[in-house]
Order: sequence, then structure tokens, then C-alpha cells
Amino acid sequence: MLPTAPLRPFARGDAAAIVRHANDHDVWRFLRDRFPHPYTARDAEEWLKLVRNDSPPLNFAIEEEGEAVGGIGLIPGNDVDRVSAEVGYWLGRAVWGRGLATRAVTSFTAWAFATYEFTRLFATPFAFNLASARVLEKSGWRREGVLRSAVVKEGRIADLLVYGITREEAGGPPWAARPA
Repeated sequence: MLPTAPLRPFARGDAAAIVRHANDHDVWRFLRDRFPHPYTARDAEEWLKLVRNDSPPLNFAIEEEGEAVGGIGLIPGNDVDRVSAEVGYWLGRAVWGRGLATRAVTSFTAWAFATYEFTRLFATPFAFNLASARVLEKSGWRREGVLRSAVVKEGRIADLLVYGITREEAGGPPWAARPA
């Protein structure tokens, strides 16, 4: 099962669109430093090679009018937190403010709980990224707390917000413990 629109698997032909939308300081400033800046064609090709090997898939393109304008994915936990996964996403500035991120997070949340046995998904946007916090809230996620002075971005210490949603809150069936 794949998530519904506006999400789709990344395709080989997405590289140019990814570069066009990702190579923007105003996009990068809301993302972790491992997201390259400047974002080059080589970065896009390496990303596409990486995600095409995911089985089952963990990352999807956010699409508008046939073009990859962003991405969303998850990082599964391990060991005792193997029932949780972190969700991250980004969207090109040209499509900000259209409700696309909210539709993507809502669709991705439903897909993740239907596909994996997670009990909880979480996201940690920078506290200065109020738009991302609003996306999560409109998608049914709850603000769970603040990690004060937890990160450094562009040489400044910043807080992280912690948002989460459980399987039951998302309308999924209860989790049943299975042997490890």
C-alpha cells in the first residue's frame, strides 16, 4: 500500500525539481544541517539512489501538478523505542501556504500506521518554525513539550518542539505486543 495524494514514490526524473525547490536558504533554515545547502544536482542524485533502495519505502515525494516539490519520510526507532518513528518533511517555498504540507502529513500519518506496527509517530520542528507546528496541529498531532536549548542552527541555540500522535489518536487499531 502506498500513501495517497499528494504523495508518491520518488522517481529518477525528480532530480531537477528537487534541486529547484531544495536549493533555497529559506527552506534549509528549517531543516537539520544534514540537509545540504547549497543543494546540488549531485545531492539530488545521491538522495534518489538512497531512497529507491528502501524496502519497504520510508520516504516519499510531495507532489504538485506532477512535480516533486518536497519530501516526507520517517526514521524508525530501534531497541526499546522500536515502536516509535520520527517523521520529517520539507516543502519548496514556491508552494508554501497552500495546505500541501498538511495534506501530506495527514496522508503520511495514515499510511505509516497502516503499513508499520508503530504505536507513535513524533516530529521535532524548531520552535521558530511556527508554520510546521501549525501543519502538525492541523494534521491531528499534539504538542507534547519543548526541548529547551536543544539544538544549534546557523550558530544560534534554539528550542525544539515535540509533537506526537499515537496509533489510536490517528484512528488505527490498538497495538498488540509481539515477541521481540
